Amino acid sequence: MRIGYARVSTVEQDAERQVARLLELGVAEDRIYKDVGFSGAKMTRTGLDNALAAVREGDTFIVPALDRLARNTEGALEVIRRLTEAGVIFQNGPTPYDPKDPMAKLFFTILAAVAEAEGGWISLRTREAMARPKVRAKLKGRRPKLTERQDESIAKHMAAGDLAVAEIAQMFNTSRTGVYRAQARHQARSAKKVGE
Repeated sequence: MRIGYARVSTVEQDAERQVARLLELGVAEDRIYKDVGFSGAKMTRTGLDNALAAVREGDTFIVPALDRLARNTEGALEVIRRLTEAGVIFQNGPTPYDPKDPMAKLFFTILAAVAEAEGGWISLRTREAMARPKVRAKLKGRRPKLTERQDESIAKHMAAGDLAVAEIAQMFNTSRTGVYRAQARHQARSAKKVGE
């Protein structure tokens, strides 16, 4: 039996390309396990756990690419070792892994190391980009729909206790959560002014 495993790091990504590749490699659709929104650095993943639990001696465990299995060398090699000990054939794309071949072991170790390094480079580029003021400014999120003066009015009503939160929300055309956020923004601004 052929068992396939696909992984994407974020919910915005689509695993369908990987699934299509696994189908090309002879894995039945109901034998493909997926993890969506999981980093390759984490080795505790439901889809991976279920895929590993499904394989039996003589089966073939297939990933479309080694970096889908793991983004760290130790994790990838540990999974391959477990599969080999259980008598399961590991296959990276079209290439089966032969544990008796020292060159195959070297090749897969290098591939796993490259996948780990690639993950590190992505993380490094992200941190470098975030350090640039222009990028940080773009990532500040949506501006509040309430003005500073409205935040102040809401905070005053909350402090006075003259109106229920639902009434304040209706008065300022916002939600109950919006009322608490406005109060928090006003308190943060007041604290900043005191500290200056």
